[in-house]
Amino acid sequence: MFIEPVTDGDAAGDAAGLMAADRAADGYVRNYTRLFARRPAVYAAWAALNGSIKAGMDLRRYELATVAAARQLRSSYCTLAHGKVLADRFMSPDEVRDLVAKRSTDAIDELEAAVMGLAEKVAADATSVTRADVEHLLALGASETDVLDVVLAAAARCFFSTVLEAMGAEPDSAYAEQLPADLAEALTVGRPIAEPPR
Repeated sequence: MFIEPVTDGDAAGDAAGLMAADRAADGYVRNYTRLFARRPAVYAAWAALNGSIKAGMDLRRYELATVAAARQLRSSYCTLAHGKVLADRFMSPDEVRDLVAKRSTDAIDELEAAVMGLAEKVAADATSVTRADVEHLLALGASETDVLDVVLAAAARCFFSTVLEAMGAEPDSAYAEQLPADLAEALTVGRPIAEPPR
């Protein structure tokens, strides 16, 4: 990380609460939490925004849109995190690997492929999105609110991924332990996974 992460000894108040929540959920403190522990109110606002977006979407669609945006942004951290959700809940590890590394559409339908395409365009250059992109999703059965939700998910990911990448936050070493090696490699689209703590 390009700035010093918040240590256990330095954390107090809301920052300590963020770290305690990580330990309770995962058994360790995530690298991005040690970054946002400097500004816990910002993290809380992000979590509220992203949670409200996610709550209005089908979870599989949210994860596909998020992975597409994160991959476009070359954010290993977010691609690993959300690729893991896809592999744990919706697809096989091999299907997720091929989806990300080979852009295979074998495990997704036409609407889901269009969702990922739109999310990628939002992350790459929002001005490149056209009415035809929106109409394509509508023709495949998405509602106008569905389209907006994809844009919201991708735009929110731009904030989070950009902060992590600009601050040099490496993906947690736990991903190398939790994911098959070929999947972890495919989802590492930018910064490498952190080395295990010594």
